[in-house]
This record gives sequence, structure tokens and C-alpha cells, in this order.
Amino acid sequence: MKIAIQGEPGAFSHEAALKLVPGAEIVPCALSADVFAALTEGKVDAAVIPIENSLAGSVLEHFDLLLAHDVKVDRETLIRIRHNLIVIRGADMNEIDRVYSHPVALAQCRHFLAEHRTMRATAFYDTAGSVKHIVEQHDRRSAAIASASAAKYYGAQILQAGIEDNPENYTRFFLVRRGPESQPDPEANKISLAFSVENRPGSLVAVLNELASLGTNLTKIESRPVHGKPWEYIFYVDCQIKSSEESSLALDALNRHCAMVKELGRYKEAEM
Repeated sequence: MKIAIQGEPGAFSHEAALKLVPGAEIVPCALSADVFAALTEGKVDAAVIPIENSLAGSVLEHFDLLLAHDVKVDRETLIRIRHNLIVIRGADMNEIDRVYSHPVALAQCRHFLAEHRTMRATAFYDTAGSVKHIVEQHDRRSAAIASASAAKYYGAQILQAGIEDNPENYTRFFLVRRGPESQPDPEANKISLAFSVENRPGSLVAVLNELASLGTNLTKIESRPVHGKPWEYIFYVDCQIKSSEESSLALDALNRHCAMVKELGRYKEAEM
């Protein structure tokens, strides 16, 4: 099974993909838009995308891409994010004067970087890509912040493990498939939806009250602007469900109040 991810091999998305589909062939892509293009054009069987981090919040671009393409969320998983200081083999802590990583990873390691003021934090496009970069450059004076998988993949060395500020750091990943090929899990207990409401008082409250009256537990709500329509929004929600029938009732309730409703997927909720 070919799975597209954004980023280089060894990234956390790579780890999530192999957790969701052991033995999958990973197809790295430079941009998230490239991931969805590869999926919709049939170049891969599925895609794995991060959708939310417990500390940094939602990956907003991915909500837009889920709405824009004929795809469905098939499964989800959680990955514990453990950041490591990685160097080329033989490099020493005292040599390092620059640290590369994705801006979110750098932000999650502020305490470590504050304790090592001689190390200049430098934003890079990808965590695993930063490891690839220092290895290719044979750069003894630079380090990367990335996963243990990235260190192993590129033959680098972990100089210090677990340098993140907060150990309660998890990222939620979706396994996404083309809409016609996705089959709802019969054991699904969660549904993701996108909808828009009319710009009038009480319209969003009416929708939420409808969901509450069904006993549906809303676990997440996110709003995104509608491109080209200032001050209009798309709302994204995740709901815990008890049955497929409850999903259908929730969709019917939304359709009574919403200008647009799209089911993004029904799947089994990931466990910690």
C-alpha cells in the first residue's frame, strides 16, 4: 500500500503511517497540497496527515484540503511527540552553534534552547529534513531536532533525548483515502463534519442545540474563513457517536440549518 506524507522519510508522519498501515510504502511529498494531489490523482492508495497537536493546536491547512478534495478520513491515530537533539556521528555538544528544525518543534523545545544560548535556533521546512540536511552537509557544528526514527533513518546520532518542554505532547493523524474507495468502519464511534451556516443571529447555536438534543458529544470545533467571502466561515466538528444511525441523524439535523454540509469521515476514535 502506497501512502503519501508531507515531509521527508523519518518524519513523525512516517511513524504514524507505519503505525496505521504496517509495511506500507511511504511516498514523501514536499507540500501538503502535493500529498492530496498524489492521492486524488491515484498515485498513492492513501495519505497520512497530522490534523492536531495537543500543544500547538490544529493544522489549519489540512482542514481546507480535506474540504476541497473528494476524500474521506478512514482512521486516526495518536503519536507521542518526543524531540531529540541529533548530530552527525562523532560530533560533540560543545561544537554545536546552530540547531535546525521545523518552527513548531523549535517552539516546543524553548527551555532546552534557552539553557544552550550558544546554539542558534534556525527554522527548517521539516524535522526529518533537518537531520537529512546536516548529514548530507557533514556538518559537525549543526544539530537537528527530530524523532529517533529520523536519526536511525539517516544514520545520525542522538546526543540528547527527550528535550521537549512538555511530555504531554501528542499529535493526532488521519489516514485519508479517496471518497469512493473509503468504507466506514462498522465499529466507528466518531464522525468528522464540515458545515456552513447562514450569517444571522443564533444560526450556529441552533446547529449545536440540534446535535446536543441527539446526545451527540461534540469533542472539537474549529472555524476557517471562506476564501473570497470575507467574514463567512466553515465550521469543522468532531463528534463521538454511538451508532451509524446517530451519524445519519446528526447529518439530517445539520442539513435543516446549514447551507453546506460535508461528512469528512466516520472512524474509530484513537486511544491514548
